[in-house]
Amino acid sequence: MDKLWSYFKNLFQQAEQSSPSQPLIHELIERSEAEKEDYAFWKKTLVLRRLLDWLNEQYAAYRLRPESTDEALDFLNTPSSKGFVIHFSETGYSRRDATFFFDYLRERVLSLQYRTQVSDRRSYQRHAWVETIERHYLKPGITLRANLREGEPFAQHFGNIMVELELRDDKVHNLRFRATTYNDRLFQEPAEFKELMQQVLR
Repeated sequence: MDKLWSYFKNLFQQAEQSSPSQPLIHELIERSEAEKEDYAFWKKTLVLRRLLDWLNEQYAAYRLRPESTDEALDFLNTPSSKGFVIHFSETGYSRRDATFFFDYLRERVLSLQYRTQVSDRRSYQRHAWVETIERHYLKPGITLRANLREGEPFAQHFGNIMVELELRDDKVHNLRFRATTYNDRLFQEPAEFKELMQQVLR
């Protein structure tokens, strides 16, 4: 009994001390066979089609009139970072839908000569909730560098891509998709973000 109490006491102390550099839980994301089968089925449903159509429509609207986009969606546009945030807490989509869309975005980016640098999950104790961040961090594949001559700038393609799913007390809060590019003579000019959107959301 004393060992059990010590275990729980230690767990709560760790939760209180969790920080961005010291999460309560840090683990790699690994999907079970059942989850993979369910994901394969989900990709054939209308849910995915609706999400893709909605995002395409909203991105087109944003490019014409930024103030006209849906309240459940924000777009990021800075010189070095471009992307979007879906506020799933303001939509009718389930956690399953959000999780599978998170994995779908990774799958689409991988089809563009990218590789996964890391896919992990971190949990933190916040003041009023437990925050969990699932993350896919993707970088341009080695094939983009293979044919470079010595001294030639590296191709950065669309830059490094981060897909993050944020949960609060195990309920989906938002999904962030961000491409970050380098403004450096070591790298070629990045490809246009609108082209990335076209490739990912088709």
